[in-house]
Parts: sequence; C-alpha cells; structure tokens
Amino acid sequence: MVKWLKRILIFLLLFILVILATARYNLRDRHPDYNVNLKIEAADSPQIISAGFSKRAITPTIVDTWNDANGDFEYNEEDGDSYNDLNGNGEFDAIWIAGMSNKKPAQGVHDDVWARVMVIDDGTSRIAMVSIDAIGFFHDEIVDIRKSIPEELNIDYTLISSTHTHENEDLIGIWGKNEWTSGVNPESMKYVKEQTLAAIIDAAENLRPAHLIFAEDLSGNDGKLMKDTRKPIVKATGVHIMQVVDSENGETLGSLVNWSNHPETLWSVNLQISSDFPHYVREGLEKGVYKDGQLMQEGLGGVSVYFTGVIGGLMAPHPSISIKDPFKDTLYAKPTFEKTKAIGDHIALMSLNALKKSGDTLTKSNLSLTAKTILLPLDNVMFRIAGSIGLFSRGLPELFQTRTEVGAIRIGPALFLSIPGELYPEIAFGGIEAPEGREFDIQPLEIPPLQEQITDKYTFYLGLSNDMIGYIIPKSEWDTEEPYLYNDHGDTYGEGNSLGSETAPMLYKELSTIIKEMD
Repeated sequence: MVKWLKRILIFLLLFILVILATARYNLRDRHPDYNVNLKIEAADSPQIISAGFSKRAITPTIVDTWNDANGDFEYNEEDGDSYNDLNGNGEFDAIWIAGMSNKKPAQGVHDDVWARVMVIDDGTSRIAMVSIDAIGFFHDEIVDIRKSIPEELNIDYTLISSTHTHENEDLIGIWGKNEWTSGVNPESMKYVKEQTLAAIIDAAENLRPAHLIFAEDLSGNDGKLMKDTRKPIVKATGVHIMQVVDSENGETLGSLVNWSNHPETLWSVNLQISSDFPHYVREGLEKGVYKDGQLMQEGLGGVSVYFTGVIGGLMAPHPSISIKDPFKDTLYAKPTFEKTKAIGDHIALMSLNALKKSGDTLTKSNLSLTAKTILLPLDNVMFRIAGSIGLFSRGLPELFQTRTEVGAIRIGPALFLSIPGELYPEIAFGGIEAPEGREFDIQPLEIPPLQEQITDKYTFYLGLSNDMIGYIIPKSEWDTEEPYLYNDHGDTYGEGNSLGSETAPMLYKELSTIIKEMD
C-alpha cells in the first residue's frame, strides 16, 4: 500500500512539473529585452513629402468545406454536421472565423482581406503605417514583422493596426473548434506576416513626391450607423480622412480613413471570409460608390487604408438597429452583406464629400513621432490560463506583466494616436461616469478626456495599433460582480476581454504624457 501511495505521489509530482514547465515555456518572452523608446523631432521648416502605398491580400485558403445540418452556423458533429475532405487527407482542415464564438469554420471567401500600407517620408524620417484585416494581432507578431524589415528601406518606425473585422480567420487563438484549442493556423499566420512584410517593402519602393489633403465629417450623422451597447451612452462619432496626391501628375496615391465602429455587421450568421464594411469603404474611396452597377459618386483612385478608431463601450452595427440605404428608402436590419455595404457606402460618401467641402492641402509638411514600450499588469485569470496552455501565443517579459506599446505620429496638422486595444469612447471624448454598483468606490480617473488635451486640428485615433489587449474600460465603470452597474439586473460585457481594471488609468496616463511630449 505504501509503495503504491509513493508511486501515485511521484506521478502527481511529475504531472505538476510537466504542467508548470509547459506553462513556463508557453509564457516565455519571445523578444527578450525588446524595447521601444523613440522620439523623432520635426524639422525646423516644412519639407517636401514623399509617400508610397501598397496592398497585399492575406486571404486564407479554404481547403475543406462542411455541412451545417441544423443551420446554427457552428460545427458540431453531435448535431450531424460533417465536413467535406476536399484534399483527401482524412482530416478537417478548417479555417476558424474569429469574433463571435468558437466552432465557426469558413465556407468560402466573400471578399479578400488585406494588409494595406502607407510609407511616408519627409526627407529626414520615414514611417510605415499598416492596417491588416484581422480581429487583432499580438505585439509579439508585430515585433516579428518589424525585425524582418530590410534595413536598407530606412524605415524608422512601423505601426501595424488591425481593423478588428469579425469575419476573418482567428489570428489570436481563442476562436478554434472548442474553448481549449487554438484557432490559429500556423501556415496562415506565416502567410499573413510574409504578405504584410511584402506590402511594406512595396510601399517603400513606391515612394513619390506628394501633397496631403486632410478633411473630416463631424456632423454626427455616422452615429446612425452604430449602437452603443453599454452604458454610459457615448458614441465615438466622426469620420477622418487624409488623401495623398502625387505632386507631379495629380493622381491619388492613396488615402487613410479612420472611423469608430466594430466591423461585425454580419454578426454570428456569416461563414464567409470578409473584411466587413471596411471593404466597401475602401472600394468606394478607390473606385467610386455604386448602386446596382451604376456609379453614384466617383472615387479617388489609389490604395485606401482603413484604420479602426475608438470602438470600446461598445460601438457596433447591432442587429437591433436598421441602416438606411444611402440611395433609396430601404432599411437593412438583419445581418446581411446588403447592410454591410450600406454602412461602407455611407462612410465612403461622407469621406468623399468632406474632401470636396473642406479639405486642407499641404504641399510641404513635417513628421514627428513619440513611441514607447510599456508594461501592463495581466490580471485577467482567463487570459493567464490561455497563455499558459498555448491558446495565446504571447510571451510575458515579467510574471503576469505584458509588454505593449503606445505612441503618436504627427503629420502636418494631424495627430495619429496609437492605442493598443479597444478604447472606451468616454476616455477619448468625455462622459465617464461613476455609477451605482461599481466595483471601486472612486470617481473617474481618466480625466480630462484625451481630445481636450490635443491641440492639433485633426485627430486620428488608431485603435488596436501594435497590439490587441482587449477592452480599455474606465476604472470607475469597472464591474465584475453584484451589485451590477446602475443597479441593473445583469452583469456588463467587457471586463472578461480586458487585461484588468488598471489598464485604463495606466494607458490614459501614458497617452496623456505622449500628447504633452508631442507639444
């Protein structure tokens, strides 16, 4: 009996050691000693600007399809679902769609998803600004791409943002076939990195002398295209655009457009790879806005790059709201591509009209930049577990501390603020509350709002830039247990997808400091 007890204890000890070793390996720092502490000062006088644009598809290849027996948009063999082994290897080679739930294998491709790049140069400094159609991209993956950029391109800084589309494959890890299996396909991840790098190289090689045109629509009409699904109701409205025109031939090289809304129009009832409404925004800006094959408004040409803005809180084209077609009285409520196109067309039209009405043109400009690495506490227990078992491919430089990055880029009259997650709009624009039922007996900490601290004429909030840390929730609005916020009957959505309650005050402090340093 004693002998068997010893064996059991030894087995349990070995099992625990294996678990700890696995967790330590999965949480290892992928980039030891990596640190950004960069400040680029603007030249004394405005300089001639050069810019280059490029785009490369990062669309995954759908190998196997499947049969949804009960039409619930989730793959469950116990429900009678089956797969079509098109490559004959005896396995279901699924591409798992990220964003709404597990078990959603893609059936096909509705529209390509992209890595889109602008490289801009003022003769002294060179910056690459990249947007990829992904629900998110971890900082470790960003660093991988940065380290692979050829030195001869002379790029001083590379910003890589995600559009946060809920219709592309899982590049994070938590939307696989079940809660404990990563949805990331290693070959797809490699392809995304290779294509993003190729797009950066292309853009750097496409540099042309350029002038810049800035415009925005602050009418608030875009608020009709979104719902704020969590109190307090603060919508991040405003469409911001920069057009880049070849100084020699007058042709549009490209455009940057920035808007705040979750690209999840298709909700949970889609099985097609898509970039959601950013696809139609970019198509409208590049090729023009069409209705039933008829051109309704001419586009700009060039390559359009879409950047997601302040989408926490949560800004979403919820199925409960109807979107009016921009050219007729039809209303779209259900999650369909028609509704998706209507949203994209609205934003494209607002952007194009803003450029016509009130564009500010710069024939010369300066670049300046501040960017730095910061550490944030990883308090979310589920995130710790996800990292430990390998769902998240994300290393920790210190125990339960995660490395991320904040920054700001100034181009002429515009400030581009780099935010590594989904910022709640009240932190940017004001309206933070300290409601009854909150977890911490405090008043708002993240004040005054960021926008009040920015003196630039134009502000572009680049959400999910250089990382995906989840929701950035004001600490006075944090709530994980009863009594619930505003004494509501149910709990709030957001905290489960946040690093923790200290994220917002720490990030707010860092962003405020950067804004002051830029001035």
